[in-house]
Amino acid sequence: MENKMEEERKSGQKSNEEEKKDSMVLEESSAAYQLRTMQGECTLNDYYALPDGRRAELIDGVIYDMAAPNNLHQQISMEIVAQLHTFIRKRNGQCKVAAAPTDVQLDCDEKTMIQPDLFVICDRSKILKTHVYRAPDFIIEILYPSTRWRDMNLKHAKYAAAGVREYWMIDPEKKKVVVYDLEQEELPTVYGFDSFVPVGIFDGMCEIDFKVIYDAVQFLYDS
Repeated sequence: MENKMEEERKSGQKSNEEEKKDSMVLEESSAAYQLRTMQGECTLNDYYALPDGRRAELIDGVIYDMAAPNNLHQQISMEIVAQLHTFIRKRNGQCKVAAAPTDVQLDCDEKTMIQPDLFVICDRSKILKTHVYRAPDFIIEILYPSTRWRDMNLKHAKYAAAGVREYWMIDPEKKKVVVYDLEQEELPTVYGFDSFVPVGIFDGMCEIDFKVIYDAVQFLYDS
């Protein structure tokens, strides 16, 4: 009986030692991951290894967490998608509209994978089953406190360098739309939420009616 109890005790100790070893391996792995992130050395392998449900972007080897968007952000996004989709469908166009969370391998390398809020892509060969490979024609980011700096600076520069033709930043708080013609490298044009905003990649034939959008989401400003 005593021998049996001793064996169980040793077995329990061994189990604890194994748990401790596993914990150390986990900590070392986590520390190595954090170091790679700090040094900009993360790759698509790290991105795909993130836990399910964790929203993030990989930009130049750095993983950035993304907060869940609020209802105002989402409603504005859906209203724009509806107008773009209607315009393209009526003309039997080849372009496709997509919204986050859709992965875009912007630089065609192993160190960047982004999720723009909205985008239009007209070359269907770039659209794969799992993600989009190469730059979309038109990207819209809806500014959010936790991602504002990244959208206005880091991603703006990345989009211009990658060959995105047109970039909009929508500021729900200030009710402004900032439009960049990245092809012509023009200074930005700023519109209010009472404007028709022309889409440059469609030669202005498509205009997003922000008055309609504001009317649809105004209840969220009043709540």
